[in-house]
Parts: sequence; structure tokens; C-alpha cells
Amino acid sequence: MSGSGSGSGSGSGSTEALPGTRSAPAADRGRGPVVAALMLGMALAALDGTIVSTAVPQIVGDLGGFAVFSWLFSGYLLAVTVTLPVYGKLSDTFGRKPVLIAGIVLFLIGSVLCAAAWNMAALIAFRVVQGLGGGAIQGTVQTIAADLYPLKERPKIQARLSTVWAVSAVAGPAIGGLLAAYAHWRWIFLINLPVGAVAMWLIARHLREPARKAPAVRPRIDWAGALTVFACGGLLLTALVQGGVAWPWLSAPSVCLLAAAAVLVLLIIVIERRAADPIIPGWVWRRRTIAAVNLALGALGLVMVAPTVFLPTYAQAVLGLGPIGAGFVLSIMTLSWPISSALSQHVYTRIGFRNTAITGISLSAAILLAFPLLPYPGSPWQPALIMLLLGGALGLFQLPLIVGVQSTVGWSERGTTTASVLFCRQVGQSVGAALFGAIANATLAARLSAAPTPGLPTNLDEVSQALEHPDSLTADASDYLRRAVDTAVDHVYVGAAVAAGLALLALVLIAPRRFPVIAEHDRCDS
Repeated sequence: MSGSGSGSGSGSGSTEALPGTRSAPAADRGRGPVVAALMLGMALAALDGTIVSTAVPQIVGDLGGFAVFSWLFSGYLLAVTVTLPVYGKLSDTFGRKPVLIAGIVLFLIGSVLCAAAWNMAALIAFRVVQGLGGGAIQGTVQTIAADLYPLKERPKIQARLSTVWAVSAVAGPAIGGLLAAYAHWRWIFLINLPVGAVAMWLIARHLREPARKAPAVRPRIDWAGALTVFACGGLLLTALVQGGVAWPWLSAPSVCLLAAAAVLVLLIIVIERRAADPIIPGWVWRRRTIAAVNLALGALGLVMVAPTVFLPTYAQAVLGLGPIGAGFVLSIMTLSWPISSALSQHVYTRIGFRNTAITGISLSAAILLAFPLLPYPGSPWQPALIMLLLGGALGLFQLPLIVGVQSTVGWSERGTTTASVLFCRQVGQSVGAALFGAIANATLAARLSAAPTPGLPTNLDEVSQALEHPDSLTADASDYLRRAVDTAVDHVYVGAAVAAGLALLALVLIAPRRFPVIAEHDRCDS
């Protein structure tokens, strides 16, 4: 069946049975420079968070602003997330090449400004500028990758892009630490310049997009929709990122931000229904395939919070590892993920995109539920094995969905579709950070209030200090606190398993049995 109830996008529909794609023309054999440019562009975005994190002590020591340094990451995340739908629509309207080049230029301008920052407020503002460029890079690189390769070859480029993220997760902290220790923290931003310059040159010289007919009516940018989406996303993500951290969840700032975001959601619906060429077209949610993938990858964003945010704390507080050892336990997942992604085509060509993703997320849920069964305190190889298996399962889940949903739309809709998928995943991560942070805090608070051992921290603000200096506690108090952290992380992993279950439900109940893959026509050449 071809996926009843879901539009197939432009072009004639065909079932998912992965129709034989046409032979790559001679021009396709020169895709190497463009692929290199995509990998360099993705490296800019992938390295950004990891390379900055290890230099935070030096940055704070130089500029001050310890109380607000988390906005170095939150501000960048906000800008990337809320601009993804805008850049996706712009790339469908004006082409990928100008959007990607503009994004790289904006990212490099932000990098130069970050290197020149004179205080923490300026650095945070310039990180937002970087994020405005990062949104264009992340969404457009993924879209060009789908444009460049026929369906049967897309796992190759996706595996390469996954490898970029894997290498960045390992190399970023090391590079950031070396530059901060032996050069200056400002160099972590300046090294973006040569990387970005080479990527831009390769894109400008080698990427050739398919010729398109000039539109009868000049394209009109939905600026009202774009600005409203940006404002709504900014308010919502600010509430999620800062709630429970900068202010209590039920305080006036949280309530006001969430209420304003809700009002803007209604306003977005009104504006986009009236817009001639909306930034977020209604078909993104009316088509079952795209809606199901959006929801499933939004749930994946929640799932990813458990290992990326809470596993390092578990490794250091419970297992007693140092920062490097904790990073190694987490990075194990980045080794199996790209390998699984590259091999997933052998699965989905036999059982389909939907069934492959269902298999991957079902395995992920089981693996996440195995985490609370680990012994206390346990050995480092045990959570490392969990992460190795989880990376393999998630690679089997994510890549078939991205390749599959990109194959259900034509060139003119692929940018918007890809951006909607990435946007939902980013929002899922923000929601997950807030939700699981609240779960972990509630668990710790309950354990501390019921502690039979004296000398423990009296509030959550003192927990991190006690974990950093365990010698300040008695042996019994230290062991009790470690067990409390262990329990809190266990609850987070159970919550992540529930999120995986939600992704499974989205695929089972909403996604068509066979994705409505369409015939491929125009592709980018090089």
C-alpha cells in the first residue's frame, strides 16, 4: 500500500519498494568536493558546542559572568532551533546554495565577534549571531545531501555526516582544552574561519543546483510568519531552558513566557493560513508520513537528553570517574551510531522504512530500561556497553526516518520537510532537558528530605558542590548522596524509555505502512 491518507508531495507517487534509481550521470562522479564542503560545514556546527564547553572556566575567568554562562549554549540553541523552519522554506524558494553560503558567512561573522567579545553579555549576544548561521548550516546541509544522492545511495552521505558528529564529540573537548590551555580561548572561535572559508569556496565552485522554471509570480517571503515563529520559539525555549534553573517553574516568569508562547502559536496558525507562501505550510502536518516522523524525532530529542546530559554526571558522581573518563563512556555511543546508520539500508530495503525504525526504537526502549538494572556502583564498562547498544539502536531508528521522509517529497518541498524534522528534534531536546531536569531534581530533593544520615546538603544548589568535593562529607553521607544521584539518573532513563515508547506509538498509529516514495527527477550535480 502506498500510505493512504498521506499526500505524496509533488510528483507521481510510488510505493516504498525502493524503485531502481537511475544511474548516476558522469557529473555525479565529481560529488567529492561538494561532500567535503558539506562535511566541513557540518563540522562547524558539530564542533561548536563541544569545543566551547571545555573552555568555559577560562572564558569565565577572563570575562566574568559565571551566573549566566549557560546562555553561551542556550542562546546558540535558541537561535538554531527557531530559524530552522525559516531557512528550510528559503532554501525551497531561492535554492540551497545561497542559503548555505549566507549561513556560513553569518556563522563566521558571529565567530569573529565572539573572539572579540569584551564581556559575557557581548559573548552571549554574538553566540546568538553564530546560531543564526548555524540554523542555516544544519538544515541546508542535510537537504543538499538528499538532493545530491539518489535514494539507494543516501545512507553513504548520511553515514559520513554522522561520522562528523561522532568525531566532533571526541575531538571537540580535546581541541577546546588544548587551545584554552596553550593558546587563548578566543582561538576556539577563530579556527572556524579557515574551515568555513574552504567550505564556502567548495560550495560556490562545485555545487550546481537543477535548473528551475522562473516562477510566474515573484516569490514573496512570509516575513510575518518568520518573525512570529522566531518570537514564539524564543519564548518557548527560554521558558524551557531557564525554568527550574533561573526561576521556579510556577513563578511569574515561567507562566508569562509560556502564556505568551501559547498566544503566539495561535497567531502563527492564523498568519500561516492566510499567507500565500507560508514558512510552515499546513501540509507538513496534514501528511501522515511527515507528521509521524516529526513526532517520532521530537521524541528522539527527549530520549537523547538522558545520555548526553545526565550520563556524565552519573559517571563522575556514582562511578567516580574524571571528566575524561566520563566523556569516554558517553562517546562510545558515537562510535556505534554511524556504523548502524550506514548498515541500516540493508534492513530498510527489505522490511521498509517504518518497520526498520520501529525495530530501532523498540530496541532503544529495552536498552534504556536496562540502565536502572545496573548494579550500584558498578563498573564503567557496564554503562559503556549500554551506550554502545543504544547508539546502534538509534542509528537504526533515525536514519531510515530521515532518508524515508526526504524521499516522499520533491525538490521544492525537501528543504521545508527536512527543517521541520530537525526543528521537532531540537524542540524535543529542549523539552527533555526541562522535563528530565525536573524529574532528577524532584528525586534528589525527595531523597535529601528523607535522608537518615546527617551532614548532607540541605538544598539542590549545594549538591553539585558536595559532588565536586566529596571529602567534605562523611563516608556515609557521601555514599547516600551517590545513591541518590544513581536513583535520579535511573528515573531519567525510565523517562527516556517512555519517550521512546511515544515515538513507537507515533510510528505504529500514524505512519503509513509503506512510505509513499516518489520518482526522483532533478538532483544537485557537481
